[in-house]
Amino acid sequence: MQRQRNGGNYSGGAPWGVTDLKAAVLYLKFNDDTLPGDSQRIFSFCHSGGGAQSVILGASGDSEMYTPYLESIGAAIIDRNGIKLSYSICGAMCWCPITSLDTADKAYEWTMGQYSTDGTRGTGTWTGALSDDLASEYAKYINDLGFRSPNGKPLSLEKSEDGIYTSGSYYDYMLKIVEDSLNNFLNETSFPYSPSSSGSRDSGPLPEGVSLSSEGTGSSSGTYRTPQEYIDSLNGDGEWIIYNSSTNTAKVTSIEAFVKHCKSPSKDVGAFEDLGRDQVENELFGNEEHESLHFDGIMANTLKENSENYSQFSDYDSSKATSYANDLKELDRFNYTIENRSNMYNPLYYVSPYYDGVGSSHSAKYWRINAGIEQTDTSFTVETNLALALMQISDVDSVKFNEVWGQGHSQAERKGSASGNFINWINECMSNESDFFLFDF
Repeated sequence: MQRQRNGGNYSGGAPWGVTDLKAAVLYLKFNDDTLPGDSQRIFSFCHSGGGAQSVILGASGDSEMYTPYLESIGAAIIDRNGIKLSYSICGAMCWCPITSLDTADKAYEWTMGQYSTDGTRGTGTWTGALSDDLASEYAKYINDLGFRSPNGKPLSLEKSEDGIYTSGSYYDYMLKIVEDSLNNFLNETSFPYSPSSSGSRDSGPLPEGVSLSSEGTGSSSGTYRTPQEYIDSLNGDGEWIIYNSSTNTAKVTSIEAFVKHCKSPSKDVGAFEDLGRDQVENELFGNEEHESLHFDGIMANTLKENSENYSQFSDYDSSKATSYANDLKELDRFNYTIENRSNMYNPLYYVSPYYDGVGSSHSAKYWRINAGIEQTDTSFTVETNLALALMQISDVDSVKFNEVWGQGHSQAERKGSASGNFINWINECMSNESDFFLFDF
């Protein structure tokens, strides 16, 4: 994530990171006749917080919200003939993007937190109650989004028999994402198999001048001689994967079981919107007066509406709700609110009809989104929702989306190298024409 930079023309975090990238795009387009490459074929790529920047750059092309920021740093807004320049790009590659921060806390609790009773999610704690409330709020959000699956089926969440939202077509879709990831792994992996701590099966060489870093959080260990032995290890304390050895295919029966075996939460309640403003995402929304601020309006509203319930817990701190409410009133130097800045850093704001910003930008035509499905840095619904939204807008020609089994927070690839697959994908998008710019950050 873009950390705070004070002094000069910069104040606070968002949206300066993406503003810098847009200024670079404008520079390339302003100088298109003197630089090698084709400025109409700009591709961005990166991982994690950089993956988020790549996503936002791709989704927010030509958004007028960025104009005052670009003007303040002297970006090339118009060409030499006085014609306005576009800062849209052609394609975006995003590995494990930490994005959609307006709902990332809710997504984390729905995917992982609601199945945990440890730490801040412990029984008898007010943050445990907050976790449950956030998971329920996420279900309402998903139902309001109005997503459809690639085959056109409406996606929604419903309450299951235990009273939580783990039923309905959206749940089934996410369960299928898990199952498909495992089956891709079984189909493409040679056994004996030893899980790697590197998080990438084949890092491979990168293009000259380009560097990528890799981290992994895979949950399995040891060497497995056969697929059956590997599945047996996952089913060690109860069957949740039904495996057919004759077809080498698996059926996953429960997201809860998958989470408990492969994706247990590693962050406290308020995974991104830390209750003490201590996460890097809180720094992302700092301003000239404050290095770190709360930014999650849904969290603030949840704290306010449920304060009476939370006050019944002995560990409840009522000052948290007040600090959220106060922080959300803060403005940056251009009088943009926290909500404005959060929208600018939310790709769904530009591509989902749920948000007011849909239609206000020119999205990249080509997308490739990969994530290690076992990462605990964010919910796997985040990148899935992004892919679903992109598939449903007219600006987008192609969306390649993969949740990679056995991989964590990495440049996750089902096979081959991250760099090689990325370059091959660009050539595919460009019909094997070689003139393009690459942005790594």
